[in-house]
Amino acid sequence: MKFSKIFAAVAVACAATTFTASAFADEAAAPKRLTGGGSNIMYIITPSHSNPFFKTESDVAAATAKELGYEVKTVSHDDSPVKQSELFETAISDRAAAIICDNAGADATVAAVKRAYDNNIPTFLIDREINEQGIAVAQIVANNYQGAKEAAEVFVEVMEEEGEYAELFGIDSDTNAQTRSTAFHEVIDQYPDLKLVAKQTANWDQNLAYQKMETILQSYPNLKGVISGNDNMAVGAAAAAKAAGKTLHIIAVDGSNDARDEIIAGSMTATAMQPAALIAEMAVRQADQYLKTGSTGKPEKQLIDCELITIDNAKQLDNFKLSK
Repeated sequence: MKFSKIFAAVAVACAATTFTASAFADEAAAPKRLTGGGSNIMYIITPSHSNPFFKTESDVAAATAKELGYEVKTVSHDDSPVKQSELFETAISDRAAAIICDNAGADATVAAVKRAYDNNIPTFLIDREINEQGIAVAQIVANNYQGAKEAAEVFVEVMEEEGEYAELFGIDSDTNAQTRSTAFHEVIDQYPDLKLVAKQTANWDQNLAYQKMETILQSYPNLKGVISGNDNMAVGAAAAAKAAGKTLHIIAVDGSNDARDEIIAGSMTATAMQPAALIAEMAVRQADQYLKTGSTGKPEKQLIDCELITIDNAKQLDNFKLSK
């Protein structure tokens, strides 16, 4: 009987020890709550505002933050990881409450976000992801894969499943560029009579895309279509085609007013609208909730579906919003 009592006591003690150790492990694994740098400043860091997509992000994020009572600083890293790093340091020096960022590279941005994290400043990423989890509070991005696939399905149809086409690729370091390209090809490569004859990197830039398309058209006079990683490059391709006296079937991803106008004019076929305004507003509202309560109530990674824009609904599109 004594041995039974001793064994039971040891078992209870071990169970208590195990529970306590488990509790400590759970506590250690829990993400650190970041309360902000101490000021009321919300930093909004995006690529160049010369691109209407990024200007919309910045404008909507700034308006939402001001509505919620924050002082706002909007700056651009111009897709330079070095400049982005400097801007994060400035935000840290300004004791920012939070940082909203459309980043300058999936790998290159990790160190900057980690520095903000180490300085108690939460970062909310929009549009582009980074290749690490647990240091940004949220990564809110458009479902580029879904949007690009829907645009590619339209492309196959208008190309009548045959003909030569070219691809304009975005910035190599941007995960969105590869995601969109992969999704395009998952659809198009099922049709052996659709022939990819040229693939050029145009860095999301309209002028560079124009120049690249000029050369492609000279080399491939029978070119019938273009798949483009974003609207800027697609608009540049459409302008080059017009200058050469051609009309091409062009698809893209973004949902800009410029692409809308080209679709209405018949110079582009389709684009997949990323809800830039919605994503920017979501990030700021989640930042505000997080600073006040310690939680966004959402997972870190959040995918928001794109909407296909064609001649059927292009007139309803304005500044990355689609009226119903």
